[in-house]
Amino acid sequence: MVITICVGSSCHVRGSHDIIQRYLQLIDEHHLKDRVTLKGSFCMDRCKEGVNMEIDGEPLSAQTLAEAEKIFQEKVLAKAQ
Repeated sequence: MVITICVGSSCHVRGSHDIIQRYLQLIDEHHLKDRVTLKGSFCMDRCKEGVNMEIDGEPLSAQTLAEAEKIFQEKVLAKAQ
């Protein structure tokens, strides 16, 4: 599974760094290092939607860290089980 998080200017200002750090923690906590690759990307051309990301090519956005954690639970943990 590949998670790509935008680190462009708009997403950075909206907290992409915090989401990346939290996802790294969650990947470690759930022992997913061998099954999940976390990458950064510059602009995904959806700047007004929040912090943008893709999980296995599916475009997603989070307005808050809590939303990003919910996305991780629904899209990553649910598939990893």
